[in-house]
Amino acid sequence: MNKNDEYIKNQLLESAKIKRQLSIDSLAIIREIAEVCVKSTKNSGKIMFCGNGGSAADSQHLAAELVVRLTAKTDRKPLPALALTTDTSILTASGNDYGFDHIFSRQVEVLGKPGDVLIAISTSGNSPNVLKAVRTASSMKIITIGLSGKNGGELVKITDHFLSVPSDDVLRIQEAHITIGHIIIGLMEKLILS
Repeated sequence: MNKNDEYIKNQLLESAKIKRQLSIDSLAIIREIAEVCVKSTKNSGKIMFCGNGGSAADSQHLAAELVVRLTAKTDRKPLPALALTTDTSILTASGNDYGFDHIFSRQVEVLGKPGDVLIAISTSGNSPNVLKAVRTASSMKIITIGLSGKNGGELVKITDHFLSVPSDDVLRIQEAHITIGHIIIGLMEKLILS
């Protein structure tokens, strides 16, 4: 096996190892998150997502799958969801006028209502703008869910429901976050259609 093949194999095995660990440790919390999200949407709530960088991309990806659908195998009504990462005018105006730490919390304040859900994604668990959004959501009786990495940072302390990926490697954490998101949405669809 050449060096490049060995690198590829090791990356795949490391990713699989982390997902295997999640399959042992995190079944209950993944189910709990899906149930919370279904309850919210059944009670006219919506799911909001926020995060930075790759977590912003995950926010958009998962919101789109709730509004549209996860796979062509399942046809259902759209579920109310939005990514707080997508409106460049709001993001830049808020960043300019109030500071980068407020780009998500301003949107939560105006778009959120009690019973909604905020899914906050941060590989470190310490992103100031994500933490501010969670604190704002909590003050408004919005259910907060945190997805982070190994130690969870500050996010683990301030969310209602928290899932930690057992890794310190940002790449592995991000891979696991999108997998977890897909599983949550798949389970939501099963619960809604059952």
